[in-house]
Amino acid sequence: MTKRLPQLWIQSLFIGVLLFLGAGSASAQILVVIANPVEEAIHTLAEEFERTTGNAVAVEAMGTSALNLLLESDEVADIVIGTTGNIDQAVANGHAAAAKTYVARVGIGIIVREGAPIPDISTVSALRQTALDANGVIYNTAGSGQNVDRMFVGLGIGDQVTPKSARPRNAGETMSRMMAGQGMEIGFGLLSEIRPYEGNGIELIGRLPEELQSYLTYEGIVLSRSGATSVAQEFLQFLTTETARETFAATGVD
Repeated sequence: MTKRLPQLWIQSLFIGVLLFLGAGSASAQILVVIANPVEEAIHTLAEEFERTTGNAVAVEAMGTSALNLLLESDEVADIVIGTTGNIDQAVANGHAAAAKTYVARVGIGIIVREGAPIPDISTVSALRQTALDANGVIYNTAGSGQNVDRMFVGLGIGDQVTPKSARPRNAGETMSRMMAGQGMEIGFGLLSEIRPYEGNGIELIGRLPEELQSYLTYEGIVLSRSGATSVAQEFLQFLTTETARETFAATGVD
């Protein structure tokens, strides 16, 4: 049985697509569904692609669960950009019109409340001690947070850190929890998700040391149900250009 997306979400997306398809006189229109962490850069690049090619691009960002539901539905979309796990499963399930394309990767950063003392995170041993000394450690329950959790276990301090950890569900809740905290707390999150909060209550103090860094890799596919596969593939290739790399870097994405 074909899985269906929640009815209200379908109605909202359908109305948006109708408005999008009815706008302008572009030679083609594509809908790109993306994972939230790469949203800022993809929106900017979609606008540049439209200017240079005359083809219109609508971008819809969503969380992992909604993205997986869309992949298994028959809803209108041309491109999906998600984590390697999402995309590999979609390819295995026969949803891809061609081979997947590497898009970007996002590393994990370390944060404190704006104006709080800056702890030492310059080395693996320094970060380990900072986590032990902190009054609280904040990181989400999503993929990046799971990587942080495994890092603490690997450092041999999981049993000490877990009792003083707070695990919000997502980036927005993690940043809100950090801003509402007190004492010497440190937080962890994807660099692209931290960036919008810098100077607004959150201070990025650095990346995980490279020996501990864990990247979430994002890849894209043109869906086999796309009605504009050539334009969709052209857009995916545009995301691999030097121009795109610079745009990604400016939003905290490697």
